[in-house]
Amino acid sequence: MGISTGGKGLNSDPNLVPMIDVLLVLLVIFMIIIPMSRKALDVQLPDPTPSDKEAKPNPDQIVLEVLPAGFALNKEPLTKENLYRRLKEVYDPRPDKIIFIKGDPQVIYQDVIFAMDQARGAGVKVIGVPPKATAEPAAP
Repeated sequence: MGISTGGKGLNSDPNLVPMIDVLLVLLVIFMIIIPMSRKALDVQLPDPTPSDKEAKPNPDQIVLEVLPAGFALNKEPLTKENLYRRLKEVYDPRPDKIIFIKGDPQVIYQDVIFAMDQARGAGVKVIGVPPKATAEPAAP
């Protein structure tokens, strides 16, 4: 409350200048904090114009498939219990720690994330997710 020096007594209007100062300080604080608190995930997107050449799969690539019945590491069936142990066996001696994880359309997203977590725990540095396979149109 402000007090006027006039002869009418007390003035009950709030003094807005300190409130504006506080709001400007808060605005500056939020402008500084928000950009620093953002987390980013590095993503490498595939080429939008793929070549027509048939890509031959690299025999050194490791593909982990998440299937409704469990998991398959390069077509070797695995269960949830022995997935981490098998990934650890495969990736401990390897210098390049890259894996590709394919999720079946019938599995829940939680199973794919579980597979990614197990791979990270086993020492994998780069996780690739191949694009969804498109069905070839039938020839007439």
